[in-house]
Amino acid sequence: MSKMLYSVTMSLDGFIAGAGGDMSWLAAYLGPDPTADGLVDEIGALLVGNRTFGGDDPHRGTDKEAKAFGGGWSGPQFVLTHHIPDTPVPGVTFVGDLDGGVAAAKAAAGGKYVNILGADVARQCLQAGVLDEVLVFIAPVMLGDGVRLFDHPGGTRVRLERIGVAQAQHATSIRFRVVG
Repeated sequence: MSKMLYSVTMSLDGFIAGAGGDMSWLAAYLGPDPTADGLVDEIGALLVGNRTFGGDDPHRGTDKEAKAFGGGWSGPQFVLTHHIPDTPVPGVTFVGDLDGGVAAAKAAAGGKYVNILGADVARQCLQAGVLDEVLVFIAPVMLGDGVRLFDHPGGTRVRLERIGVAQAQHATSIRFRVVG
């Protein structure tokens, strides 16, 4: 059975994108990382938020632009959106609701992880009780503003159990299991 994993790189002060969704800050922290490289082999499908899908790309202007994990991964992608485009995008399935997106991505993942890309989709999955794990790569930078890793106005406490820690040249990663 495929599990749902939210993997993301975050600044030390808790932002996954800069102000206005800027991802250019991330380019300086991309590089060899055994945890990230191993993750690619564990993924069977992506569940992506529409803002993430159409947003800024840390690989902008390179041959890795618009490719999942900078071209390190290929496979089925499901984009959660309320506005399904009229023109199909090769390799991408647009889904209009979370339950349908999760079901389709899990079916396509073939027992591997469904990797979630996008803070809002991750929050929705958590709220729906379908998020199994979180893998955070902490980059040694503070952005001061932007999109938070997890934002739930009014607050929500989510219990996590640490299941792994690793350090690489550009980031420290911590993997958690969602326990409640």
